[in-house]
Amino acid sequence: MSFRGCSVAIEAEPALHGLLNIFKPSGMTSRDAVDRVVRSLRLRFPKPQRLPKAGHAGTLDPLAAGVLLVGVGAGVRLVPYLHLLDKDYRAKFRLGESSQSGDLETPVTPLQAAAVPTRDALETAAEGLTGLITQTPPAHSAVKVGGRKAYRFAHRGQAVEVPSRQVRVDLLKVENYAYPEVELTIRCGTGTYVRTLGIDLAKACRTTAVMTDLVRTRIGGFGLESAVTLDRIEADPEGLEQALLPLALGVTALATVTLDDEAMTRLCHGVKIDASEAAFEDSPPADDGGREYALLDRRGSLRVVAELSQGRFHPRRVFPEITTPR
Repeated sequence: MSFRGCSVAIEAEPALHGLLNIFKPSGMTSRDAVDRVVRSLRLRFPKPQRLPKAGHAGTLDPLAAGVLLVGVGAGVRLVPYLHLLDKDYRAKFRLGESSQSGDLETPVTPLQAAAVPTRDALETAAEGLTGLITQTPPAHSAVKVGGRKAYRFAHRGQAVEVPSRQVRVDLLKVENYAYPEVELTIRCGTGTYVRTLGIDLAKACRTTAVMTDLVRTRIGGFGLESAVTLDRIEADPEGLEQALLPLALGVTALATVTLDDEAMTRLCHGVKIDASEAAFEDSPPADDGGREYALLDRRGSLRVVAELSQGRFHPRRVFPEITTPR
């Protein structure tokens, strides 16, 4: 059963739903990491059982390592909300060099008579690259141009103009500096290209840079210290279920509302309900304006993402009831 603008799943689904905080090693794509999760799921759900879906949120380049969030089962429906979470990175750059890709994926060219910036100059430039800034993603990126990913043009040697966009950088800190190597700590919003950030930092100091290492250390409340390795999941496919995290952790960017079981059942079946039936964490908004909320049941499980409009909740994404403790 479906309703306009919402995803309502009341048919039987594989009883495995949640989020995986995976440590992706360098040298593989994000898709490769998901494929390894899928192989573990197939061992857990051998044919003819229905295989739960799996998909990642927030691509990490092959060079990069660190936190990669993978939705399993209904967790795949949370990918748009996982993209809203801010991210932390630890990145290393080599000044006085450049490459077409901005990292070590393509040949590196040294800059003749390159300037050697002081640490003070780098820190001053870093301050100028925080807040809301305009950034042009690299040609070797997954940004779509004319419906195709930019890197497909770049790999064929075709010139492509990637449009600039506004991104948010909350922190850009010079952690270590010994020319030509500089290590940065970055906290940023969605859509920020760390390669470009380091290159723009170097440009502000009248030099160039290539990224030599990148680790994503956090996405929202998912940190590197609690990430599980793919080897661990593959060694014990049943352990994958133990590594699954609650769906509610994926919607921390949304305000939370609690419903009783009777109201939740109606909402899960596509029935709009009055906001007066919900228990808001704070006072209900005076002007709801179509804002989305995460609706939890009395046990704290995410059941619905709903839009609040004209004083009523409209279900947009519905999640199955999780019967096992989370």
